[in-house]
Amino acid sequence: MNNIVLIGEITLALLSFIFYKIMKFLIGNLFTLYLATNKKKASQWRVLSQETINSFLSLPVLMTKGPRWNTHAIIGTLGPFAVQKSISIDLQSANNSAGSWIAVVYSFPTYRTITSLESHQINSTKSWQSIELKPGKYSLGLRYYNWRNSINLPAIKIDNQDFVSATDVPNNINDFYHNLIQAKNWFYLSLHYYIFTILKLRKWLPESFVRYEFLPVGAPATEFFYNYLTKTQTLQLEFSNSLIQDYDIYFTIYDRSSLPLNYCQIKTEKYTLPATGMNGYYLLRIRPKPNTTLEQVSFNSQLIEENNQLQHWLLQ
Repeated sequence: MNNIVLIGEITLALLSFIFYKIMKFLIGNLFTLYLATNKKKASQWRVLSQETINSFLSLPVLMTKGPRWNTHAIIGTLGPFAVQKSISIDLQSANNSAGSWIAVVYSFPTYRTITSLESHQINSTKSWQSIELKPGKYSLGLRYYNWRNSINLPAIKIDNQDFVSATDVPNNINDFYHNLIQAKNWFYLSLHYYIFTILKLRKWLPESFVRYEFLPVGAPATEFFYNYLTKTQTLQLEFSNSLIQDYDIYFTIYDRSSLPLNYCQIKTEKYTLPATGMNGYYLLRIRPKPNTTLEQVSFNSQLIEENNQLQHWLLQ
């Protein structure tokens, strides 16, 4: 019986995988065409918000381009735009708005990560920072962590010419995540059904494949740890004191349709998540605190089962 169930699970996962790839291609091309023809939108900061979610096609785009929602950052995107030599970022606005931030440059229309700029990597006394690029079309993604009460997405220059001015953002703009699970339907479940399965079969699959499917737009200079979690499992996490002191640890758990169920910033050496009552997966984002040099974070795992309900990961 177990073999029959496994075969059925794998079959459904394969169908979901194919469905996701087809939808990603179709929806992605529609969105690329929209951005390429809508010059006004391309030259404005677009901030992820409830207004964004409510707009036509936005949620399907987000669920195919970056479906592992970053519930811990205010996210702004800009572009596409043509560059001959460089993009310059107003550091003062960014530093005054968030305790930690990252700006990522993507190629357009392939959305391949080209380079990134991290708040802990820059000279804090400078007003502007330039990123040298080859001639081409690009887009920019910005993530603000530990944001202040007053928030501005920074002014941007392209080839030393003003492109967009600093843009005010409400400090409660991420409140929409509390109710995002209500958007769950058959379409999003069908898109992401396969993720839970490939995480369960992880030891038999290439890790590069699993990582690419789970983190299609994972940010550079951030460490990620993730795994599946069944509906009857309780998750316990233990961290070393040095990790707590030197890194910000962000935790999100998603249901099988990849919508967030729960999220928090972990600031203690031990964290326990009760059973959620549904199958899903979790994701840890680990980022260096200001003035901390990023080093490879070791992840030693030990799986302990007690009545098939306790999954214990040791992080140090």
